[in-house]
Amino acid sequence: MNAWFATLQTIDKVFLLFAIAGGALFALRLVLAFATGSGLDDGGDADVSHVGAAHDGGAAHGHDGTADLAFKLLSFQGMTAFFMMFGLVGLALSRAHAMPAIGAVAGGLGAGLLAVWLISRIFRLFSRLQSSGTLNLRNAIGVEGTVYLGIPAQGTGQVQLAVQGRLLVVDAASRDGQALATTTRVRVVEVSGASVLLVERLAAETPPAGPQQPV
Repeated sequence: MNAWFATLQTIDKVFLLFAIAGGALFALRLVLAFATGSGLDDGGDADVSHVGAAHDGGAAHGHDGTADLAFKLLSFQGMTAFFMMFGLVGLALSRAHAMPAIGAVAGGLGAGLLAVWLISRIFRLFSRLQSSGTLNLRNAIGVEGTVYLGIPAQGTGQVQLAVQGRLLVVDAASRDGQALATTTRVRVVEVSGASVLLVERLAAETPPAGPQQPV
């Protein structure tokens, strides 16, 4: 191996080192992604997410954090893919096709830039798929659920309901000012502010009237 490496021209050695370094880092990033499950959405029908009063601010920070993370991942993956393709294509052009160094470098640069462009398109596609599943509480209007934490006449409690395929526990208040006990069936009629649902008791859940007084 050492003897073969020694026979390479300087430009071929540069291509080979770029290919090995870029390929190793690219493969390591993929292995870590699959091993840790990063970027995978564990949400589902069985998942119970809590949406609190800080939902709006948290969502904004989460969006910024996700965008920043995506940019970092794109930068890292793009850099490693560029190095790998630059080295592989440059080495192939130089060794197999006996292309002059300037031509091999140009070919390697073109292949590296193409790899970066393809990765950016893949990340953009994943970003669109993730955005399509972003929770919108207005989709809860008209949905029936159950009081999870008792709702006082003046104040907020929590309701449990399914929205966009997710089982959520969301802050809620009574629209008509009636106290709602735990397990009461309710319907969402409005969204107040960023993350508080206004609910009303279902007709079937209306408590029976008290005994009438004899005339």
